[in-house]
Amino acid sequence: MNSPQRLASVDLLRGAVMVLMAIDHVRVYAGVPPGGPEPAIFFTRWITHFCAPTFVFLAGASAFLAARAPRELSRLLVTRGLWLVLLELTLIHLAWTFNPDHTREQMAGVIWAIGWCMVLMAGLAWLPVKVVGAIGVAIIAGHNLIPAPAGDGVSPLLSILYYGMARGPVDLGGGWTFSVLYSIVPWIGVMAAGYGFGAILRLEPARRDRLCLALGSGAIALFIVLRAFDLYGDPRPFESGEGAVPSLLSFLNTTKYPASLQFLLMTLGPAIVLVPALERARGVLARGISVFGRVPFFYYLLHIPLIHVLALIVSKLREGGVNAWLFANHPMNPGPVPDGYQWSLGLLYLVFAIAVGLLYLPCRWYAELKARRRGRYLDYL
Repeated sequence: MNSPQRLASVDLLRGAVMVLMAIDHVRVYAGVPPGGPEPAIFFTRWITHFCAPTFVFLAGASAFLAARAPRELSRLLVTRGLWLVLLELTLIHLAWTFNPDHTREQMAGVIWAIGWCMVLMAGLAWLPVKVVGAIGVAIIAGHNLIPAPAGDGVSPLLSILYYGMARGPVDLGGGWTFSVLYSIVPWIGVMAAGYGFGAILRLEPARRDRLCLALGSGAIALFIVLRAFDLYGDPRPFESGEGAVPSLLSFLNTTKYPASLQFLLMTLGPAIVLVPALERARGVLARGISVFGRVPFFYYLLHIPLIHVLALIVSKLREGGVNAWLFANHPMNPGPVPDGYQWSLGLLYLVFAIAVGLLYLPCRWYAELKARRRGRYLDYL
């Protein structure tokens, strides 16, 4: 959804997290673990934690900035949201696996969550923007009060709404399983808070910048206090390591599934702080990154199959043939990484750079097409 007058900071921030997202998705096919005690591997994963919260938050802001009447906005949110859910379960799933045999092993990823959050936002969009923002903040702040369920039995509905992968895959019967990576709560809170944040982005620049710095700095400070004193906001107990580096990694190792309050403060705080600086950013690099931010879903649809193809090429060059592991049920349950397969971080980042470079021209073409033409179908890609 495009606003009548685009904000440079939104495009640049969204473009930056789209680029970072590719690091983690290359990591999936590289066989590199999602974190661990080695700092280089830990931060390869940790830096990508900023992607989903910022992307969902800005999706909410973009809904407000679209400046549409409530009826029109609600209709667009519902139809686009259901379209995203459909694509997550079909085209995107196939892009991850390149194997239709995994049709019965479905995953509710970030696009699924964004889709259902848009459907829910269609109802919230009728409320005053301050009320929507307050609801979002309340969900983010309060969802960790939800107790862990007793025993192992969690209904599919509760897994979809909140517990997600914390309770394992949902058995739907008949050989069908459903792994909820991104549950609806707290992500609907993030999108609603982003919708409220959209009103701040519309303020005159000096006031907007002051509020962004205050809100972002406050979120960072609150994260540090909650984490340092092992207080509320993360269901996993904080464990300090021995030595400065292990302690730092433990400090930053917050819970993403479902995203805890501390995880969201840690990621959204810096993103909001950056808005004033990004609004004034200029130069070739800023313009290039902004291209991805203007067409984020187009980028998303292209980058997964592209990275997957590049992984097949790397496997062919390294092993003399394509490893069958690359056609497993990525990214949820691919099974153990084959012996000797794991890439070095240098190779991982090289493939990441190649992927982003190859995506630039098609994304620029589509961004220019959207700027020239106004068609309803363009709102869905």
